[in-house]
Amino acid sequence: MSYEIFARKYRPWTFEEVIGQLSVVKTIQNAISTGRIAQAYLFSGVRGTGKTTVARILAKALNCAHGPTAHPCPDKAAACEFCTSIHEASAIDVLEIDGASNRQVDDIEPIREMVKYKPAYTRTKILIIDEVHMLSTHAFNALLKTLEEPPPNTVFIFATTEFNKVPATIVSRCQHFEFRKISRKDIINHLMEIAKKEGITITPAGLALIAEAADGSMRDAQSLLDQAVAFSGENIHDEDLKTILGTIGQDILFRFSSAVLDEKPAEVFPLVESVVSSGYDLRFVFGKLIEHFRALLLVRSVEKPGDLLLASPEGLEALRAEACKASVEDLLRYLLALQQAEPGLKYSAMPRIYFEAFLVKLCHFRKIVPLRELIREVESLKKDGPRPPAKPSGPAPAPGAPAAGSAPRPGPAGPAPQAAPPAAKPAGPAAKDVFARVLEKLAIDRAPLAALLGQYSSVLIKDNALEVLFASGRGFFVTSIQDKDLRAVERAAAEVLGREIRIRFAEESGTDGGPIRPGRELEAALKDPTVQYFMNTFKAQVLSADPIASSRDAGAKGRGPAENEG
Repeated sequence: MSYEIFARKYRPWTFEEVIGQLSVVKTIQNAISTGRIAQAYLFSGVRGTGKTTVARILAKALNCAHGPTAHPCPDKAAACEFCTSIHEASAIDVLEIDGASNRQVDDIEPIREMVKYKPAYTRTKILIIDEVHMLSTHAFNALLKTLEEPPPNTVFIFATTEFNKVPATIVSRCQHFEFRKISRKDIINHLMEIAKKEGITITPAGLALIAEAADGSMRDAQSLLDQAVAFSGENIHDEDLKTILGTIGQDILFRFSSAVLDEKPAEVFPLVESVVSSGYDLRFVFGKLIEHFRALLLVRSVEKPGDLLLASPEGLEALRAEACKASVEDLLRYLLALQQAEPGLKYSAMPRIYFEAFLVKLCHFRKIVPLRELIREVESLKKDGPRPPAKPSGPAPAPGAPAAGSAPRPGPAGPAPQAAPPAAKPAGPAAKDVFARVLEKLAIDRAPLAALLGQYSSVLIKDNALEVLFASGRGFFVTSIQDKDLRAVERAAAEVLGREIRIRFAEESGTDGGPIRPGRELEAALKDPTVQYFMNTFKAQVLSADPIASSRDAGAKGRGPAENEG
């Protein structure tokens, strides 16, 4: 007797046996029950999700001796001759062809001639074209008119794994149904039923390995189970499955994550050596490592990770223990870094060195300080900088108490020096403190502007104006500030002080003796005819303009006198 593989032996016979495509099946059943049968259907989706199977069941539903019916003969042994012949692909009026083998116009012409005649044996003539995206453009065009107005009692059913390659003119003439990937739980439950019927012994972890390798395809899962039986017999062990599927063990992934989370880069190199010597592809291992860190983040973030992870209770406990070594933020940082580095490993000429270097880098990730924290530390140093010299000047009269003991008579004069410094001293540091807080706010969204303004020399507050002074010769910092930047600084200062305030920039001992107006040099450059000529000729933009001292040779630099005056 010839052997029948699981994928054919357990192919669904009725709509109710189709797994994981409830919305598609329900819609088609309702259409049959109400007599709303379309002239053409287009089934798209990944391999092994039931497209061709549903097409055959639809053909049986339309041609069943008890139909048309949404529930064709349920019993395979007592099925009518039409359902049996369609299931066995021997029905005369149900033609199933492969689009890859019949992709030319000459192959489509016999189909057009055949549909002109009424069905000879069944009620409805069905034409199933599998992998329809393989048809040529001319073949698609030859089908357009027949597809739009087919003869009575004729239904076209197209199936494809690459929907994007089907012309829009074909899609618009069909009812499109998308077949989704089948969930791992549905695949595991179905494989468990097959194992019971076939007398196969396999662990839940083994079924999970097969479901993971199938990646949403029921046919792939059935084929892998068939392959495992051929390798191990009726008693399938997890280690045998790992050998067949080429899956890396969880213990190796835990060793990698432990080396990273425990900050032990010395353990990386022997781990990579063991993986390479075992014959694993480093790109495959890298992908599994991404999934492992995703599981660690999931276990640390979700209260019930068992609903989202296919893992045993012991496996979940191991993941929890491993995830507790790092915070949620650290695990997220590791996961994002792994995802960003994956393309580099794929195109690296030396993937092993790339893999080792990146894992060593991950081991040192916790030593990296975020830039925002560094900016805050710098700003705090600026705040605390003026205070130490101010403290000795304030308490100076207090340590002089022993001397005051010898001169108690000037006691009333003692409180006066103590009251005077608090009134005079805060005026200086307060301005720097205010501007430091302004820079801290700007650093959140406009870090380059904050870094530029951080080159200031001193700050003064006069009435409702905050004057920022730059050292002599550093006025070029301000000329690059535009009006929108000035408004951003004023908004930040208003938030800090709680009132509207104007920002004024000036250069200490400036040559012109007055404040520097931001953008003045840029405005002069934009009005210059030579600059305008170059901008129009080369489609250029002026990003910044720096002042040039009048002592320089303007002719050598190609500058006009108007710019030297500025």
